[in-house]
Amino acid sequence: MIEPRLVASAWTSAGAASPALPPSISPVPIAERVAAIADAGFVGFGLANDDLAVIRDTIGFQGLRNLADERGIHHIEIELIERWWIPRGEPGNTHHIQDLLFEAVEALAPPFIKIGSEQGPRVVDYRMMIEPLRALARRAADRGTRVAIEPMPFSAIATLPLGAEIVAATGHPAAGLVVDAWHVFRAGTSLDDLTATLAPEMIFGVELDDAAPQAIGTLFEDTVDRRLLCGEGSFDLPGLVEALRTLGFDGPWGVEILSIDYRALPPRQALKLAAESALSVL
Repeated sequence: MIEPRLVASAWTSAGAASPALPPSISPVPIAERVAAIADAGFVGFGLANDDLAVIRDTIGFQGLRNLADERGIHHIEIELIERWWIPRGEPGNTHHIQDLLFEAVEALAPPFIKIGSEQGPRVVDYRMMIEPLRALARRAADRGTRVAIEPMPFSAIATLPLGAEIVAATGHPAAGLVVDAWHVFRAGTSLDDLTATLAPEMIFGVELDDAAPQAIGTLFEDTVDRRLLCGEGSFDLPGLVEALRTLGFDGPWGVEILSIDYRALPPRQALKLAAESALSVL
């Protein structure tokens, strides 16, 4: 049996950085970070926009590509664009982040750019999102990549079935989804609903993680501070993996662990634990 391929999603290698404490810049030097990722057995990694801005202004995106290539890593994911439907120049728009991530695409060649929505109530009428998503997908496709929505239960695109509906309505092959275990189970999405609503071609990426049976604090607090290593919590990760494999997905598998306890570990130890726990599930 071929060992599953793993990707260290952005926060898994970020050390003490947290999405709850912007700017979310990792204190781990990027060369040390890439080396630790490779030594833990990952075939790829992710980076968030605050770290990408620092990399652009220091070693440059081609410098990062060279570091990754030297360690045999060719899969790099980048994130996160929110409020992508707001036109450039209007309040709340994120076009400066879009421009940063698309600037990184030429050197890093990501398989997709991860996008979210925005924290708040679930969107009732998503029609205003369709053309902006289609335009974003066209922009990505023109540069040889794709965009993948990560539905989050505390956000406007709250569930994977809703995300799948939006992607289907957009009708562009460069628009798809990221399936994150935490967001699946905390949203109350059943595996039957998942397999019934996801078309195989929509699944651009998967992220594995675990958590306690009940959220601790708000959903946002639970997701950034209380995730557990795969197999240490209540999620039916084997069932999720089986469902996704049935739909035709078989990696590379993202591993996204972030918590107060995890951030306190030395990055090399944390990455080793993350990889071992994911492999035990896969």
